[in-house]
Amino acid sequence: KIMTLLADRTPARSQPCPTCSATRQERHYLHWPLTSLGRMLVVSLISTAYNVGAGLRAAPHASSSRAASTAVSMGMDISELIDDAKKSRLEHLEAQAIQSLKVAVDQFEKPVFPNAMIVGDCVITHLLHKIDALKTGKVKIMVVDTFHLLDDTMPFLGKVEDKYGFEAEVFGPAGLESKRNLSPENFAEYDKKYGANLWKEDIEQYDKVCKVEPFQRGLKTLGADIMINGRRRDHGAERAYIDIAETVPVNGGLAKLNPLAYWTLEDCFDYAAANGVPLHPSVERGYPSQGDAKDTVPVPDPDGLSGVQGEAGSVKWVDGVWTGDKAIWLDYGCERRGRFVNLLNKDGSKKTECGIHVAGAEKTFDRDLWDTSKAVQTLAAPSDVESLTASGKEAVVVVYAPWCQFCQAMEEEYDKLADASGLPVYKFRGDEEREFVKANLNTQSFPTINYIDASGKAIKYESEDRSVGAMAEFAKSGGKVAA
Repeated sequence: KIMTLLADRTPARSQPCPTCSATRQERHYLHWPLTSLGRMLVVSLISTAYNVGAGLRAAPHASSSRAASTAVSMGMDISELIDDAKKSRLEHLEAQAIQSLKVAVDQFEKPVFPNAMIVGDCVITHLLHKIDALKTGKVKIMVVDTFHLLDDTMPFLGKVEDKYGFEAEVFGPAGLESKRNLSPENFAEYDKKYGANLWKEDIEQYDKVCKVEPFQRGLKTLGADIMINGRRRDHGAERAYIDIAETVPVNGGLAKLNPLAYWTLEDCFDYAAANGVPLHPSVERGYPSQGDAKDTVPVPDPDGLSGVQGEAGSVKWVDGVWTGDKAIWLDYGCERRGRFVNLLNKDGSKKTECGIHVAGAEKTFDRDLWDTSKAVQTLAAPSDVESLTASGKEAVVVVYAPWCQFCQAMEEEYDKLADASGLPVYKFRGDEEREFVKANLNTQSFPTINYIDASGKAIKYESEDRSVGAMAEFAKSGGKVAA
């Protein structure tokens, strides 16, 4: 639906760029937004000057003498030409983004904007306000609270809500109340349920628990039929060739709108300065992008973790004024260079996405494991485990977490274990009783399978082979075979 509505506003891939004759297969994609909405004539006259000075930034530090000689040869003030070009570009980009946002507002029933309060998201919030989509509630703002955000992120959200007259819907890890200003007690609840070091032990599971699942739950709760987000092509990596509209495999084919797809980070900052858009306070401390405090650093940073070593805050943006070499932030693909610091994917590659926008992110889990099983019995509380170990009966107990992908993967095989082993088989949810399972059921991670002998001793199954045959052999041997 949205692709059809926007099709006549996006050039065909094989169509040459009117600015430089390159096709869209080449890396001149930043020219393309300049072709829509009837601005081709204006932009054709000024795009070369602007793209050198601000867009592609081939020579970000051109000398004043060169600028002066250019001005003389052109018989005019070059700075005035560039300023006019920037103004025209921002006017065009604003019109283009508003046009796409109006499609979401006018053609869809329940548009949702997941707002991470990065620079582009702040711009989109302002644009939604301009079309009166916030106070009216036509577009819902959704925020994912990972319980690891920068300290001033949620307070900043409150200020944005007050300015634009809306109230965001906040979603956090399942089973925890997402409050606006988290206290030590809230973090203790998270640590008890999921573990303070989950992100260190398994970053994919952390992403799933703290980002992907709350994100998907939020879209489902709000009934989203189109999702607005701030991804741009100049983010690079997986985002280098996104278009202004997509269809993604969440919620049965949810439409996705990227109103800033063709903007640059410099465009976002320029627009914020020209329109009084409030930005996250961390940009004044040297942070070009805002993520989790645990793996987000300023750029540059003293240790060079971002790839640029230098004094924190030596590059910053305060009230529309730059300090330091802004190219460190604004060059292609550099906005998020301070994000995901020291985080690796399981294949050893550097992490560049939080998990929300990657393949497979729609595969969330919203039920308990073995919830309909007749073979797997439930131990609902630590007292039930103590009663079992004191009964003098042999048994098998799995300590699990329903959100754990490895627990999910063994669900079918474990369901067959009672028949295969001839022993009663139990489950105990360990993510809600971490200290207990560490002390009594040999549990450091999920799943952990224990054979309970007649004396009540729990013997851990050490193998990664979770086939029913291997687990049954372990159980029938009295915990002596690790397979």
